[in-house]
Amino acid sequence: MKLGKKEMRQRRHERSRFYLSGTAQKPRLAVFRSLKHIYAQIIDDETGQTLVMASSLDKDLRVDVAGGNKNGAKSIGQKVAERAIAKGVTAVVFDKGGYKYHGRVKELAEGARAAGLKF
Repeated sequence: MKLGKKEMRQRRHERSRFYLSGTAQKPRLAVFRSLKHIYAQIIDDETGQTLVMASSLDKDLRVDVAGGNKNGAKSIGQKVAERAIAKGVTAVVFDKGGYKYHGRVKELAEGARAAGLKF
């Protein structure tokens, strides 16, 4: 049985999640991207709580951010980093969600680093 793109990405993500987990001191920055939007969450896996999130669907970002391009992804990374620093999170583990570190995923990571998050 041949697997599609979505199933292969999910398998890659499951494999990487075996090694990646977020703690209270260093939570996990998880990325999900669709064709139109991009989402980022900072998650404490020990308690199962999402500490901070930002996406291209946020009302304050929707006006000036297109989630399907690199500039939008970079601003989402900056916004999630600002919100995390406001909550006291300065270092994270980056979970690229089975995607290549390229394009929008890379821009989101660089935007978060530029805003002050440490990976």
